[in-house]
Amino acid sequence: METTVASCSKQTLVFALNGEKVELSGVHPSTTLLEFLRLQTRYKGAKLGCGEGGCGACVVLLSTYEKEQVHDFAVSSCLTLLYSVDGCSVTTTEGLKDGFHSIHERFAGFHASQCGYCTPGMCMSLFASLVNAEKSSRPDPPPGFSKLTVSEAENAVAGNLCRCTGYRPIIDVCKSFAQDVDMEDLGLNSFWKKGEGAEVSKLPTYMPHKICTFPDFLRDEKLQIRSSSLSSPPVSARISGTESLRKGQHWFAPTSMVELLNVMESEQGVQLVAGNTSSGIYKNVNDCGSYVDLTHILELSEIKKDDYGIEFGATVTISKVIDTLLEEEKILGSERGLVFRKIADHLNKVASKFVRNTASLGGNLIMAQRKGFDSDIATLLLGAGSSVKLQMGTERFTLFLEEFLQMPPSNWNALLLSVHIPSCGQDKKAIVDGISNVGKHAEETRLLFETYRAAPRPHGNAVAYLNAAFLAEVTNDKVTGNVGAGHLRLAFGAYGTKHAVRATKVEEFLVGKFFTPSILLEAIRLLQAEVVPEQGTPSAAYRSSLATGFLFDFLRPLVKSLDGPVRSVGNNIGVGDINGAIVCPEFVNNSGRKSTVLTSNLANPKTFTAISGDGCTEPSIISARQVMDIHQDYYPIGQPTKKVGAELQASGEAVYVDDLPSPKDCLHGAFVYSTKPLARIQKIEMSPSLASQEFVTLISAKDIPKGGQNVGMLADEPLFADVLTECVGQPLGLVVADTRKGACIAAENVNVCYDTENLEPPVLSIEEAVSKSSFYQNPSFYHPEKFGNFSDGMSLADHKIHSAEVEMGSQYYFYMETQTALAVPDEDNCMVVYCSTQIPETCQLIIAKCLGLPEHNVRVISRRVGGGFGGKAFRSVPVATACALAAHRLGRPVRVYLDRKADMMSVMGRHPIKVKYTVGFKDDGTVTALHVDILIDAGISEDCSSSMLITIPEALKKYNWRVFSYDIKLCKTNLLTKSAMRAPGEVQGSFIAETVIEQVASALSMEANAVRRKNLHTFESLKVFYGNCSCAADYTLPLVLDKLLASSCFDSRAEAVKQFNSCNRWRKRGLSVVPIVYKVTMWPKPGKVSILNDGSIVVEVGGVELGQGLWTKVAQMTAFALGKILNDTGEDLLKRVRIVQTDTLSLVQGGYTAGSTASESSCEVVRLSCNVLVERLTPIVAKLQENKEQVSWDAVVLQAHRRLLNLSASTYWVPAPGTSQYLNFGAAASEVEVDLLTGATTILRTDITYDCGLSLNPAVDLGQIEGAFVQGIGFFMLEKHVTDYDGLVLSDGTWTYKIPTVDTIPRQFNVEILDSGHHKNRVLSSKASGEPPLLLAASVHCAAREAIKAARSDLRAYSNSEAPSPVFRMDTPATMDYIKELCGLDNVERYLRSLISRS
Repeated sequence: METTVASCSKQTLVFALNGEKVELSGVHPSTTLLEFLRLQTRYKGAKLGCGEGGCGACVVLLSTYEKEQVHDFAVSSCLTLLYSVDGCSVTTTEGLKDGFHSIHERFAGFHASQCGYCTPGMCMSLFASLVNAEKSSRPDPPPGFSKLTVSEAENAVAGNLCRCTGYRPIIDVCKSFAQDVDMEDLGLNSFWKKGEGAEVSKLPTYMPHKICTFPDFLRDEKLQIRSSSLSSPPVSARISGTESLRKGQHWFAPTSMVELLNVMESEQGVQLVAGNTSSGIYKNVNDCGSYVDLTHILELSEIKKDDYGIEFGATVTISKVIDTLLEEEKILGSERGLVFRKIADHLNKVASKFVRNTASLGGNLIMAQRKGFDSDIATLLLGAGSSVKLQMGTERFTLFLEEFLQMPPSNWNALLLSVHIPSCGQDKKAIVDGISNVGKHAEETRLLFETYRAAPRPHGNAVAYLNAAFLAEVTNDKVTGNVGAGHLRLAFGAYGTKHAVRATKVEEFLVGKFFTPSILLEAIRLLQAEVVPEQGTPSAAYRSSLATGFLFDFLRPLVKSLDGPVRSVGNNIGVGDINGAIVCPEFVNNSGRKSTVLTSNLANPKTFTAISGDGCTEPSIISARQVMDIHQDYYPIGQPTKKVGAELQASGEAVYVDDLPSPKDCLHGAFVYSTKPLARIQKIEMSPSLASQEFVTLISAKDIPKGGQNVGMLADEPLFADVLTECVGQPLGLVVADTRKGACIAAENVNVCYDTENLEPPVLSIEEAVSKSSFYQNPSFYHPEKFGNFSDGMSLADHKIHSAEVEMGSQYYFYMETQTALAVPDEDNCMVVYCSTQIPETCQLIIAKCLGLPEHNVRVISRRVGGGFGGKAFRSVPVATACALAAHRLGRPVRVYLDRKADMMSVMGRHPIKVKYTVGFKDDGTVTALHVDILIDAGISEDCSSSMLITIPEALKKYNWRVFSYDIKLCKTNLLTKSAMRAPGEVQGSFIAETVIEQVASALSMEANAVRRKNLHTFESLKVFYGNCSCAADYTLPLVLDKLLASSCFDSRAEAVKQFNSCNRWRKRGLSVVPIVYKVTMWPKPGKVSILNDGSIVVEVGGVELGQGLWTKVAQMTAFALGKILNDTGEDLLKRVRIVQTDTLSLVQGGYTAGSTASESSCEVVRLSCNVLVERLTPIVAKLQENKEQVSWDAVVLQAHRRLLNLSASTYWVPAPGTSQYLNFGAAASEVEVDLLTGATTILRTDITYDCGLSLNPAVDLGQIEGAFVQGIGFFMLEKHVTDYDGLVLSDGTWTYKIPTVDTIPRQFNVEILDSGHHKNRVLSSKASGEPPLLLAASVHCAAREAIKAARSDLRAYSNSEAPSPVFRMDTPATMDYIKELCGLDNVERYLRSLISRS
């Protein structure tokens, strides 16, 4: 029976969600699983973090039932179309609950959740790994463990992003389930105390198979469908909506190629989908027409094996390809399965696991062929000699992949059916014939295959700067020992061309030749002429250099006269440095003599492993050590108690703003942004076609009510541009619609007419601002300090550096929860706004001004924030205000949740800075004078930029410059407003200081760390530079440094680094130590403590819980302070305490939650409030004791209520004069290794010693230290914020902006929290930890500089005439391409030329 589209039946969508049956119809075919979960279910654990499959916040478990087996895998629900889960089972983090799952409890107990927004996705990635490990054939592990290995556990969350924790505790959670974990290696946790035995029995019990991922009812339904299909002809499913869907929008699920072709012929504009992962790259905001699901067509999902290789159907997932290749490699053996294994290993670096699980092999190649996607897969298969099978109409044909990629991309009717990957060993005769002229003494030939990629993240989840795959048939000459080339395939991709290509001229040149330095150099010259990035390709020179480096690395072991032994073709050549991941290089000195070097085993610092030039070791396991004293002085203060609400965050129960249920008649808003840097706004028009489809309206400056003001933050920043837009990304209005998707579509289709006639050109850089004198006026409180006379200081100098420069780029916040608000109109012209903000009071003020209302008519509530880092301070206010304005204007609730792109395009981040400095110094490195000129790009409005005038020089004064002066200007540009980001100004100022030290050291050829010691403050000089912020007993920096140098074995490791660098040509290491001096300010805070009838305690504070553990510390302080009533330890009271949301009408004068001290201030005001209650309750205790009655908390509270005592106390704490500021001290030592062929930097080890005073909660402070440090790694090394010339942000998502991940943190990460005793005028002697440790990440940058110095030293040995200077400028961020440039883009060519000239 012939099936036609007209006969396609309509069916209901059926699947399971957390074990419950779901039946749907009438759902729009473009609806994603995440949209359904968040909008139509009670499950809010899966979060919208990026909408690109790049962050893991939305990960869920998807389970299918095929061939009598359940298959479980993690998927990105933001990419997964809802109709594609028909017949499947979905498990979210809420579905793990029966109480709390051991995963949830361990995340809480290992202190692995801070803001918590990423935690549910982390839990599900780990759960998926656990479920699949249990299916393996490994022996059953001991009770409490899983079948996971430690290596697998570390990789379980490799694709998930976290901005708070620094990942170390998350890795510990994962490793705690591993069967081969050493329990003693697990970090700080709440399951056992220091000194106690670490036993699995103390962990929350892990029970495998406890969760049924595929319920029986769905299994039965699948069997029913299968049996009915056997008795009736196959019918493709056409799932369409009801009246709510527009005409021509359907979901087709054909089960054969015939049905597919019928659909394609009869339906216009259909979109073929398998995993839909391409939507994360190529976003189509507007609705598509019909969707065709290809995954039900057996022919497209089949895997066929034969003697010549494996044929994969086009819809086979990348994960399935990996598994199949590895299985076949085991069957074929290491030689014949070489290509399969190498491809599989490389594919594990493509995207993340939860994307690979649904992304199809064919879909990836289609993107590469039609859209120029920088595909690793296309390059790998091109290098392996793969072919594809296509169908056009009724005709089928097979093409080599190279031919397929060169086809015109416009032919959309060509269907990719399958991909064939050949195995090794086929067509042997042809290959042998190709090398017959190499020599008559040739041994048997051997096939070599290697793959390469250079990308910001070693474990993947990042598009490569360049990828490559090389296949070569080589042979040894038995007499000469030379190695010759036969057949070669050299494939390169992702370097700025439309698709992957072969370097055919290089291949032809090498065939039949023995490998020598001169042959290699000529091959490189040909390669550089053949592999040329297209004009406008970012980092084009770097990509060309990578091509050279990859080819050199592949052929290097085959060249007899190069450093190191020639590898026999009979040996396994392991030369592919995938993604810059650390592998052990050949240990040979510059004369070619092999040597052995001892390197510490990073998994266990107590052991050492000898590594020789004949082999490689596996990458080391990430390890860590935490050292701290747990004091009992103010119990439970000082205890590492777990974070309040951590289990709720892990299980998805914690409620964030976007998790709040939408009120009745709620509307959704999306901003319209300017696309011009400076222009008059002539007209803003809605698209007529869209306006007619649903309720859509535009809220602009014209809708501000009479008496209100067009104010978005401060006086100089309007909410909406009205007549004139001043930068790209400035809000012009808010489109409001019935749905979030509808609002986004409408906003994308708003037409804005601009006029630039007679306007001055916009100011688009700091240089242009200087040339036009476009500066903000410095505030009245700004008076630049001068220490000494600069001329006198310079006259004492033996050496001088004049007008040296350095630049620091911007950094985007990348909080996991983007800007969001919900505004609900209330009675009597009032407005309630739920907002993710660090400054609720300011939100209230600005909203009231905009609406023309008294402040008591505006109530702002903030329960918790999914990451802030300063970005939820001033930049949250315009979002909340626009939301409130729309709700006020329309009289209906309105909510706004910016997608990641909108957030990145409109919320800038850290201030870019240009610096020029002049310094004088003596022969021994003592600095005699320093002057610094600083230019700051503030953007179109001042925001809080004026604070940088204070914070930058405060951090710069960390060293004793003897004489110091500075000048700072705030540049007004037509670029997005910059705002405060974690350690604003301090991180830049501290880096400037380190730059000066480094330059002085380079000029004198001294060790930079010796120069640092020379210029470290004495207490006397500290008082000169910082005044009375610290007493002599508080100045702990010398102690901190001494402890750090001793605990990190700094001196012996410095010698080991020198030895390593002398023995290694293409990898260099650097080691550096950086101290910090950080001034913080305590601000007033309100607080209120109330005791309820049953003795439970409720606390309100002005500080907002951002993930920094504020609620946790406040709860501990409450228990400690109230425990004085009964001389109680506070343990029982701690369980009675609840901290409630910040509410601007309940608790006024909340101020800012910023500057690292909100937790301390909140704790102090709570302590004072509790003291009031203690004073009131003490007489009751005395009376009970006098009457010899039971004295318990419940009894005291009962008597207090009977006596009508006021059991609520509120206080407003203001620091005493002269006590609001103090200094923080810390130091970090970091060791890195730089790959000179790629510029990839691996952080081998970091040791941090940080003075926390008497920590209020060591676990919380440890998390702040590690998280801040890793965020600092992003600023100094990874996060490049890119804009076009007009200021449009180009790094606008996870594809283009790379924050640190599990694979970019230090391999060994040691932290010591120094208990420096009692500090007068501190809150119970505690000190801040939120921001200062971020500055310590400069140690990584400085260590990289040391490695680069060693590389440049070698470069000078190659070519004295073109020798690079030992003194060089090194800006931030020091990304791979930048480091490679400093090491020498042509270092390979110089090296080969030097060899040839000496031969």
